[in-house]
Amino acid sequence: MTEELTCIRCPIGCALTVTIDGDNVTVTGNSCPRGAEYGAKEVTDPTRIVTSSVRVINGAQPLVSVKTASDIPKDKIFAVMEEIHKCKASAPISIGDVIITDVAHTGVDIVATRMVTAV
Repeated sequence: MTEELTCIRCPIGCALTVTIDGDNVTVTGNSCPRGAEYGAKEVTDPTRIVTSSVRVINGAQPLVSVKTASDIPKDKIFAVMEEIHKCKASAPISIGDVIITDVAHTGVDIVATRMVTAV
């Protein structure tokens, strides 16, 4: 199996060719080691950081921006977003506060990325 990808690890955007032959993964077209790492991971175990917002109760703003504390398996994005959309957080909220623990059983927390004061 062969896949063509554009590396997103730096601004260069190298055109990668990733070939999988059994347990062997070969990446070509990368300008640096980060491209090889990205290409291999993207075809064998793709992950993403998820960003969104959560409704705030008694806050100076109605929403707080949030993100996953680390990357999650790509196939868990919809389950993570479902939990985020059901969630409400109470003000005050500080940057880095955990809003949801172990979201969608990924072992990753959802954390606030901005401050919201209480009204």
